[in-house]
Amino acid sequence: MKSTRLLLFFLLAISPLFSFSQEKKSKPNVLLIISDDLTTTALGTYGNRITQTPHIDQLAREGVQFDRAYSQFPVCGPSRASFMFGYYPSATETYGYVSGREQVGTDRLSLAQWFKNQGYYTARVSKIYHMGIPGDIEKGADGTDDAASWTEKFNVKAPEWQAPGKAELVQNNPDGSIVRKGGNVMTIVQASDSELDHADGMAAEKAAELIRAHKKDPFFLAVGLVRPHVPFVAPEKYFIPYPWQQMVPPPVVQDDWADIPARGINYVTTKNGQMSYAQKQKAIAAYYASVSFMDAQVGKLLQTLKEEGLEENTIVVFVSDHGFHLGEHDFWMKVSLHEESVQVPFLIKAPGVKSGSSSSFAELLDLYPTLVDLVGGKIPRNLQGKSLVPVLKDKQAQVRDMAFSVSQNGNTYLVRTDRWAYIQYDEDAKSGMELYDMYQDPKQYSNLAQLPEYANVVAEMQKRLREKLTEVRKNDLNKTYLTEK
Repeated sequence: MKSTRLLLFFLLAISPLFSFSQEKKSKPNVLLIISDDLTTTALGTYGNRITQTPHIDQLAREGVQFDRAYSQFPVCGPSRASFMFGYYPSATETYGYVSGREQVGTDRLSLAQWFKNQGYYTARVSKIYHMGIPGDIEKGADGTDDAASWTEKFNVKAPEWQAPGKAELVQNNPDGSIVRKGGNVMTIVQASDSELDHADGMAAEKAAELIRAHKKDPFFLAVGLVRPHVPFVAPEKYFIPYPWQQMVPPPVVQDDWADIPARGINYVTTKNGQMSYAQKQKAIAAYYASVSFMDAQVGKLLQTLKEEGLEENTIVVFVSDHGFHLGEHDFWMKVSLHEESVQVPFLIKAPGVKSGSSSSFAELLDLYPTLVDLVGGKIPRNLQGKSLVPVLKDKQAQVRDMAFSVSQNGNTYLVRTDRWAYIQYDEDAKSGMELYDMYQDPKQYSNLAQLPEYANVVAEMQKRLREKLTEVRKNDLNKTYLTEK
């Protein structure tokens, strides 16, 4: 009897600790996976019937897929700074290769820092804020990281374009004499070594290790996968499904550039890259191989969650910082405000959220408030994004009626509505305009901006642009950091 009373006393004594432990464990984890330079056109779940992306496709089937999500700046640095701090690049004048901390100051919390302040273990693996690819990966360097965001951070160091294997440069190499070249160019390497010898293999391995080590605590784990960013490096087995001779580049439309303003011609083109038809085919095949390699690493992370019993209590987000041209309009890479460059994959799987797809416009800027909202937190008032939780609850809901993006140091603007894509060069349009009817011309071949029949549409788009710029610039970065929902 005495022993029973002692046991009861002991259980009552530890019950507050037990309750705290249960409460702590019940907080949903966050796994944020960011691919680099990934266009929606290269994923099966977004309609590509060639690429093999089974793990991302499965995540889309189990979660919510946003079919009209857009980057706020189609270049790595400003895009990542924007969604990690919650501000439009035009509000903070964040256009370069910085984290964004320099622009917002020390009193503003990044997305990861917000979770850190809520008692989460926060960690970065590889590229989250800007890193130079391949340079910072070759050195294992931090890039322009924000140290305040993380409990811990982990870089990876890999050979990138110097990896052993068959290599070929398909840009500015018309005679094929250059096999390899570093920097932001399309060097292809069919690597002959292990997945764990490459950046994304290393990142997935480290991230899986962290998931296992911190499974008893709430964690915010941000994993940066650098593929398919150039160089197109992947173990050779990932090239097998994509024989380059079978790749069909986008059609070359006669006089396609004739109605595009000079500043609208992308910085890398088939012409200035001196690319032959075969080199275009090889670039596409290598990009797809890089995507498949990256997808396999996503699979490893999702499998680790499952094995550790965390699948039902973890919010998983998969995004890219912007898209990538694969020969559309004879454009390559990013920077352009055309769809392939500025549209992004955006997938969210969260506890209690039914799967489906949404046609609501979404912006990468919405990531911060959405994650805060999903864990029941108070959304910082000054964030410029919108929570997508209403869409997660009701796939027919619409939180935005347009998307907004900028490029070229903030001097080029995109207003993307349901029907129209309007691009304006300079605030006074002195360097030109583009207008596309996305119902009739989804590939954006016919610029209608100078046709008198569409003057009223141009006027409406310009009005919406002025209103958006006014809204964006109203943000006062000197205000006290408020945390109101």
